[in-house]
Amino acid sequence: MIEQLIRTPFTDLVGVRHPVVQTGMGWVSGPRLVSGTANAGGLGILASATMTFAELEAAIVEVKGRTDQPFGVNLRADAADAPDRCQLLIDHGVKVASFALAPKPELIAKLKEHGIVVMPSIGAAKHAVKVASWGADAVMVQGGEGGGHTGPVPTTLLLPTVLDALLDSGADIPVVAAGGFFDGRGLAAALSYGAGGIGMGTRFLLTQDSAVPDAVKRLYLEKGLTDTVVTAKVDGMPHRMLRTELVEELEGTSALKRLGPTMRRTLEFKRTSGMSWAGLAKDGRAMKKAQGRSLGQMALAANTPMMLKAGLVDGDTSAGVLASGQVVGVIDELPSCEDLINRVVRQAADEIRRTRSYLV
Repeated sequence: MIEQLIRTPFTDLVGVRHPVVQTGMGWVSGPRLVSGTANAGGLGILASATMTFAELEAAIVEVKGRTDQPFGVNLRADAADAPDRCQLLIDHGVKVASFALAPKPELIAKLKEHGIVVMPSIGAAKHAVKVASWGADAVMVQGGEGGGHTGPVPTTLLLPTVLDALLDSGADIPVVAAGGFFDGRGLAAALSYGAGGIGMGTRFLLTQDSAVPDAVKRLYLEKGLTDTVVTAKVDGMPHRMLRTELVEELEGTSALKRLGPTMRRTLEFKRTSGMSWAGLAKDGRAMKKAQGRSLGQMALAANTPMMLKAGLVDGDTSAGVLASGQVVGVIDELPSCEDLINRVVRQAADEIRRTRSYLV
């Protein structure tokens, strides 16, 4: 791990050496990737949405056995057992709790009381202001270039509007920029906007420390800048993924024809997650309330984890989907987390020094 070259409010807040975050990708961000990132000086984040409670605890214990550096866990704020999972983070001294949706103020307060940094992901300036007023310590903002669930506004426009809104509201919290980042030039650019660091998903998926099958990684490396697509046909919400034959088929299939496979995958998710029908129903009601999804969209959402698992864990690209950011088109190799972070930070420092020469 190289020495600290760039210090920001975010690195001070979470106690990491470098302002680089490995995002919490379902089925991808496991103990090996998270600890590899942490040991390289970045912030690794475990993805817990696809884990049972017992699996999450085992994963946290494994990460702690692999590194003594800070790391985080990504949680679903609308999950029925979210309070129990937060207590698990408290019990194990996890440094950061990140959320795909904003947690309730009382949950934020409980985590903060135990020294845990709370960092929700947001997709609009008004949401950043709201969670800051609730006590969030930082936010991650992902622009439309990012993989997985994403919005229509690119990072270059979303990031400055979020920063301006927070400034106008008087909230002084670090912002981590995600969506479209893969190298040190991106980190330097994000810092020049006023961000405290960058988050990368696809770039970390395509590393030696990622547990994604090698054959699937090779498929990613073959893709170009136009080989991703944003579709709502998988789980009812805009979702950026690789353009594959399966995705093309889903795009052209009616909702009625997708119903049978959707139900089969929902049953499989129930089996692998260990959740009861009552638990699934409770999660569904919470999702409907938090996100305003229809019953059809909730059925699709329950179907998504198994489609992602088929591609990212089982390597079956004919039956699974592969979440991906647009940066897949500029990635052509598989470094270790350490090599990646070292390269990103060094390049960013060089770019910052170079641009200083423009000042008169």
